[in-house]
Parts: sequence; C-alpha cells; structure tokens
Amino acid sequence: MNSLERFYATVDRKPVDRPAAWLGMPDIFAQPALFDYYGVKNMHELKLAVGDDFYAVEVPYQSPTANAIYAAFDWYMDGNVDAEDRTLTADGCFKDAEDLEDLDFFAWPDPAKYIDVEECRRRVELAPEGKVVLGMMWSAHFQDACASFGMETALMNMIANPQVYEAVNDKIVEFYLKANEIFYEATKGKLNAVLIGNDMGSQRGLMLSPAMVRAFIIPGCRKLVEQAHSYGLKVIYHSCGSIADVIPDLIEAGVDIVHPIQALASGMQPELLKEKFDGKVSFCGGVDTQDLLVNGTPEEVCGKVRELRTIFPTGLIISPSHEAIMPDVPPANIKALFDEAQKVYGEE
Repeated sequence: MNSLERFYATVDRKPVDRPAAWLGMPDIFAQPALFDYYGVKNMHELKLAVGDDFYAVEVPYQSPTANAIYAAFDWYMDGNVDAEDRTLTADGCFKDAEDLEDLDFFAWPDPAKYIDVEECRRRVELAPEGKVVLGMMWSAHFQDACASFGMETALMNMIANPQVYEAVNDKIVEFYLKANEIFYEATKGKLNAVLIGNDMGSQRGLMLSPAMVRAFIIPGCRKLVEQAHSYGLKVIYHSCGSIADVIPDLIEAGVDIVHPIQALASGMQPELLKEKFDGKVSFCGGVDTQDLLVNGTPEEVCGKVRELRTIFPTGLIISPSHEAIMPDVPPANIKALFDEAQKVYGEE
C-alpha cells in the first residue's frame, strides 16, 4: 500500500498493511532540533525523511494584519494580530455588544483579497506522489467567536444574548466557507483531506455542555464538513481535550476522523473509544504529548505505538496527541514513533 491507499482504508476501517502515521505540525521552535536530528533543511525535507504518510499544507493567507488564516480577524482593532501568542480570553471588540446594531462597526475581511490562488497550487504541488495531501483549513469559528467577545463574555452571550453571539459566529463561518472554497477550487483534484476544528474540551470534560455544543458549534461544523465532502475530501475534525460526549454529534455531522486521541484526557482512553465507536468513525492521535513524548524513552514510545496498533488494527492514524509538536519533545521519540508505526503487520 502507498500512503494514500493506507489512508482511505483507515478512514473506512478496512485492513491495512500497517497504520498510517502523521507527524503533525511541529512548532516553529521545535523545528531546528528536528532538522538537525534528521539532517534536513526545511519542513518539506523533514516530512520526507520522517516517512510521513501525510503532506500538510497551510492556506496561504496574507493581509495587512495577519499572515495565517487562523489569525485573520483583528478582534482588538489595533492592527496587530499575533498568530503565535494570541489569546481567547482577552476582551475582544464585541465585548459590550448588546444588539445586532452594535456589531456594525467591524470591517469583516474578504478572504478573496488575501489568499494567493497560485500559491495554493504551488504548495499542494510540492507533495510527493502517493502521499495524503492534507489542507490545514482550521476554520475555528467557535474559537474566533470567543476571541471576538472575550471567552467569558462569549459563553455568557450563548445563554443571555444568543442572537448577538450567533450573528458573529455566522459571519465567521461565512468567512471560512468562502476562504475554503477558494482553496478547494484552486487545488481541485489534488487535495485528499482537510483538517478543521474547534478546541472545546478541557482535560476533564467539555468547556461547555453537550447541549450548547450541539446548538452553537455543530451547525457550523456540519456546513464545513458538507462543503469539504462536496469536493470529495475527507474531514479530520480537531478538538483538544475530553470530547467523548459529543463524538456522536461529530459523527452525525459527517466527520470522517476525530483528532486527536488525547489519551490523558478524561474518557479519551483509546480502548474506551474503540469500544464505544468501533465501526462508526476513525481516529488520529494517541501517542501522548503531555508526558510520554516529553519524558519517556524511545522504548516506551515504541511500546505505546504497539499498544495502539493492537487496539486499532485499522481505523487509527498513529500520531502525537497534539498536532503541534513542541520543543520539549526529543526528536529521538518522534523517530521511535514512526519506526514502530511503519512496521508492516506480520513482519514485526
């Protein structure tokens, strides 16, 4: 099997020669150590050296205030959107909005002005033949809505002033649908899957009730999934933390793969997810980045990968349990993850 065949078999929970494996998106400060360890010069070379089954591509977004699609909105009205250190908790520009008219002052960006279509094509065409080309769309409308008000105000508005919250959320979803369409049209026939998502889980449970997730997050999720599916793309849906209570809702919305298995979060143990959702959805993740990949030995990492392979002979993409590998993860543990994941079944 090549990477693409392995991926589609995993999505459909069909037999695979070995698990598909995804490196994730190493943090910019983690990249130098990985480049040095593997003897490469950039992320393109690193993906090839690691043996990644995926080739992840960020949407090229460049506006006067943002250089990343996930930081497109200037919620603080100061012309300085920091993609690395931004927060959801600081008061946003809609903090005091009480009526729909109170939202009119904001200048919503037009993604068509800031996405370079030719650069979309160039990035996707760098992917080696047979790899899974993964568009990192994010489209994190819940997180953006939280930032636009300040998270505490946003969550209170869901209860006390849902009309205002939903008006902002709808505009954000509209922005992402348009941005995604530009990317999908530019790369039609060359993209295989996309990652979208919203962080709605904490270590112990959801940050808001399942009913509120269904009311305020799932409708946007469904629109984004349906759009991706209309282009023949598989959808990996991301949320950190404990989200087991709403995985059935993600499945109902059409999500193909749930990312990540954050194994130390409550209710997210791989064996429990396998028991609850076997045959209904596939997963990605499972190799703990909170403790194991940071403090464990390569032998311990290999042991965890073997355990995951036993629980999920298919239906799981082996990957760190957070897509952003941080500088505290030793490169030797990344190598151990891939070395063990890439052993063909029956040849271990």
